[in-house]
Amino acid sequence: MQLRRLPTGVVWALGALPLAVLVWDVFAGGLGVDPVRDIEHRLGRTAVYFLVASLCVTPLLRLARINLMKFRRPLGLLSASYAALHLLAWAVLDMGLRWEQALKDIARRPYLTIGMAALVILLILAATSSNAAIRRLGARRWGAIHRLVYLAAPLALFHWLLAHKIWPGKPLLILGAVAILLGLRLAWARARRFASNT
Repeated sequence: MQLRRLPTGVVWALGALPLAVLVWDVFAGGLGVDPVRDIEHRLGRTAVYFLVASLCVTPLLRLARINLMKFRRPLGLLSASYAALHLLAWAVLDMGLRWEQALKDIARRPYLTIGMAALVILLILAATSSNAAIRRLGARRWGAIHRLVYLAAPLALFHWLLAHKIWPGKPLLILGAVAILLGLRLAWARARRFASNT
């Protein structure tokens, strides 16, 4: 199945919808009883959704012959963008731009430390996602860097889970899906190594 005729702009337009809905809810009073927490959590969840969607691209191609490869980069960039907005909302709305206190909290609270690690990885991937970066780094080095996405996804989900005293079901289900996706990647990598050694 080929979707080459669908422009990547469609992904960007769809990717902007969660932010547009959030902005609408801010001005229309559609947030929950804790508006700051609602803003932070919705941005963070959206980042995770786009990250997991980007991880689904290769398995869909291999298993179902659904070619969405041209959308993997915008999906990853959308994930990094929402993750950055998630941090910005926390820093501005929750911490009041008290950077010293924010850094102390990141160092002291494991879920914040894990979340920051995931964000740093996503920002590195976003910064090196262009064709120019591939040429500058070389395909092998670029590929090694972008395999960090397999670390960013579980880190982001553990950040989500550890932010709650009682683990909600949705991130647990998504974590299970990510485990399956990473297991498929590992199996395919082992199959390639086995084939190259025979």
